Amino acid sequence: MHVAIVGSGPSGLYTADAITRLWPDTEIDIFDRLPTPYGLVRGGIAPDHQSTKAVARAFERMLSRPGTRFFGNVEIGRDLRYDELKAAYDLVIFSVGAENDRSLGIPGENLPGVYGAAAFVGWYNGHPRHHALEPLLDGTALAVIGNGNVALDVVRVLAKTQAELADSDICEHAARRIDAAHLTDLYLIGRRGPIEASFTPVELAELGELERCDVIVDPAAIAADVGPEVPEKERKSRQRNLEILRSFGARSGEPKPMRIHVLFNAAPVAILGEERVRGLQLERTRVIEGRAEPTGERFELPVESVVAAIGYHTPALPGVPFDEKRGRFANDDGFIEPGVYAAGWCKHGPRGVVGTNRTDAGILVKRIAEDIASQALPEGKPGTGAVTALLRERGIRFIDYAAWKRIDEAEIARATPPKPREKFVTIASLLSAASVI
Repeated sequence: MHVAIVGSGPSGLYTADAITRLWPDTEIDIFDRLPTPYGLVRGGIAPDHQSTKAVARAFERMLSRPGTRFFGNVEIGRDLRYDELKAAYDLVIFSVGAENDRSLGIPGENLPGVYGAAAFVGWYNGHPRHHALEPLLDGTALAVIGNGNVALDVVRVLAKTQAELADSDICEHAARRIDAAHLTDLYLIGRRGPIEASFTPVELAELGELERCDVIVDPAAIAADVGPEVPEKERKSRQRNLEILRSFGARSGEPKPMRIHVLFNAAPVAILGEERVRGLQLERTRVIEGRAEPTGERFELPVESVVAAIGYHTPALPGVPFDEKRGRFANDDGFIEPGVYAAGWCKHGPRGVVGTNRTDAGILVKRIAEDIASQALPEGKPGTGAVTALLRERGIRFIDYAAWKRIDEAEIARATPPKPREKFVTIASLLSAASVI
């Protein structure tokens, strides 16, 4: 088979691995609109979580496998059309993730000083789309709206000292700006209660290890038990979250210069200000059958910046069936149309951690195998040769695996240890490092 996978993040590479385990002789071409592979492993995982980023070593083995080719700096819909992919490959699998921030849908969200988490995280991770964000961090207070791991990442990175970030791969431009900030108070805000928070216990516990930052939690807001409504498979982690939060609330000692205020049952109503953010208005909520219901009681926080970490949606691609309501490709358990499938977040929305994609990939490839068994693939698809000819004809400077390795080696070489790499953050600098200019 000739297979095209669009997107070189965890879902795409785990899918490639599952395919080659089932059909070892498959020819796989992996496309990415960036010159670099690995998706969220490079641009989304927090820079101080180097152990999590180590999964890239396994992905590297997939990309260097004979029969697998990487086409970086190739955007579907710009450099290649959807119909051209379908004409060239027996299977086309989209694994483009969900890179666009969901809107808060409240007044004031377009004020200077308001950022989506994808953009903010992309800024400190050096994503070419977001590296020039230059967020306003000149105030003393910043609010992060969301109760998931991404929200934890944002407050933790902002609260760390330069010494604590020394062995991370945070980009130099972001490290300088964070070091120059005057933040003293960070607010971590959830619409629902602590039981419903989607933090993982390991990440939540990290807040308690910060050198210069206290974690402020109202012990009265933390239930003693998760209750019978929580599904059995989630009870252990959610109970552990409650224990960690209670431990934060019970701490004493000399105050530190920064504080993370963990607020639950507070829904954003409006972002206040005229020329920039000057405050955040919230409404207290109560949780009824898992939903945050407003109480009518409102209060304000004097913050100068807001980061919304409330989820993401997949951008539409020309010609690919799309579900506008759900913000992902229209699919039935991964099936889009004959010979075309979706994997990962563009299939089911943003959920899970990196490893979740491995399980999802196995399920998807099983579905593909069943479809192939019931209806044989048409023969005669040309695969790589046809697509390479189109790209060369159009003058597209695509990055192969060898060119990516030149970027990788250059980034490592320009870092000062213990920093593992200093990323190139523009398309031009990446292409230059790859020696394709």
